[in-house]
Amino acid sequence: MRRKLTFPLLLLCIMALVGCNKEMTPLTADYFKVNPSPLETKGGVVNATVTGTFPEKYFNKKAVVTVTPYMVYAEGETAGTPFVYQGEKIQGNDQTISYKAGGVITMPVSFKYIPEMKKSGLYLAFNVQQGNKAYELPRVKVAEGVLATAELANAGTVDPAITPDKFQRIIKETYSADIKFLIQQTNIRAEELKSDDLKDLHEQIREANTTENLEIENVNISSYASPDGNIDLNTRLAEGREANTVKMLQKQWKKDKIDADLTAEFTAEDWDGFKELVAASNIQDKDLILRVLEMYADPEQREREIKNLSSIYGDLADEILPQLRRSRITASINVIGKSDEEISALATNSPAELTVDELLYAATLEKSNAAKTAIYQKVTEIYPNDYRGYNNLGMMYYKAGNYSEAARLFAIADKKAPESPEVAMNMGLLDLLEGEYNNAAAAFGKAGEVPEVNEALGVYYLKKGDYNAAINAFGDAKSNNAALAQIMMKDYNKARTTLAGISAPDATTYYLLAVLGARTNNEQMVTSNLRQSFRLDPAMREAAEKDLEFARFNLSAI
Repeated sequence: MRRKLTFPLLLLCIMALVGCNKEMTPLTADYFKVNPSPLETKGGVVNATVTGTFPEKYFNKKAVVTVTPYMVYAEGETAGTPFVYQGEKIQGNDQTISYKAGGVITMPVSFKYIPEMKKSGLYLAFNVQQGNKAYELPRVKVAEGVLATAELANAGTVDPAITPDKFQRIIKETYSADIKFLIQQTNIRAEELKSDDLKDLHEQIREANTTENLEIENVNISSYASPDGNIDLNTRLAEGREANTVKMLQKQWKKDKIDADLTAEFTAEDWDGFKELVAASNIQDKDLILRVLEMYADPEQREREIKNLSSIYGDLADEILPQLRRSRITASINVIGKSDEEISALATNSPAELTVDELLYAATLEKSNAAKTAIYQKVTEIYPNDYRGYNNLGMMYYKAGNYSEAARLFAIADKKAPESPEVAMNMGLLDLLEGEYNNAAAAFGKAGEVPEVNEALGVYYLKKGDYNAAINAFGDAKSNNAALAQIMMKDYNKARTTLAGISAPDATTYYLLAVLGARTNNEQMVTSNLRQSFRLDPAMREAAEKDLEFARFNLSAI
């Protein structure tokens, strides 16, 4: 009886030992789900969550399984962070999987995106340690390819900031002279006519009348009476001073054969001038006088209150009031600069004859980038201490895709003008190209109100995966990058309007229109725009063939 009981028990033990040593069988993709599907880049990273199930009576009680995600592409593979799971008889800190019930696992995976991943697969590799035995299960493919539309964001298409010229075609210059009058008099004294200021003013007007690039815009006479005395007397005095000054000037102009616009007006009581002179003076208790002016608006009451300040009224009568009994003659003369034709001709033939601002302006008159580049090169040679030539020359190299030369020139400009917001922005663009996003953000922060910085910030936010911030930065800009931000936010109507507003559409413009077609199930829109994109840039064909955006469409006929 004892022998019959022992044999079945022994058999069970043997079967149990065999079960514990039996290798785990391969899994299939049916046991795993990936979110998002398809995989997608955001901020230069491919993030996903893999949810898996170990089935019932599968996970060996004495096994430790390391699951490693891999992005596998034609040129190689990239391993992700491994996850470790253990059977019920393993003493450890990893997630335990029940043999009888199985278990659900969740694996957040993350890969720094590289272009090769566009056509790739996400695989799970299984390494099993079962007692003293180690073996691998076949890899399981759980996802196909990466949707990399966000990677179309391109800092190279952002216009660098130009440091503007200060060229002015017409520069307005003003010259003035005062004629002083004695108290309660309107006649112009001989010594006033001989003053150096008045002689200089006459000379400036005569020169402007005979010089080709000078133009007398206007000559104005403003005549005044001091605010002491009654208003009727002061009105007659100011009006008489105006009339005599006009008569004097007209007599001089007749002699010099000058025909110019002459205007005149008078101010009976010059309280504004009075306040200004008092404020600038060293008169004792001047603050008290200024408070009186603030307290009383009525001119007669002002005058009474100030005369009541007998201790200081004498100083006002000696120092301030005589200066207010005057006629001021002001000539506005325009200095007319060179014409566009003259500047362009000199920039080509004799650039050294132009000022730095004229030469910088000459570059803006040119249509071709080669001509602009040549002029900015001359600026750096003729005016080597002006940072603007280096910045603007660097701008042209940046637009041409020669980023190393652009970086050299921006560095020179930065050394000469470290506080320049335009140079800071351009240095930030180089950081953006290199993926140095923290440096780029700091540089853009120094760029202030530079107009071009909004587009640069938009691309920065696209690269960081913050699409809402990118849209806000772009505003109403009509560019490929702005449209891309709208596509990533699934605002397809706005993106289409933005792309339609681009003045010079390129291969990327049409490629993005094709993406819109794919996302809105418009096959004709896909094929027509891809055809145009391939025509402008044949390299776009290879990109499209690997692009999951067009996986549902037959591109072979395009």
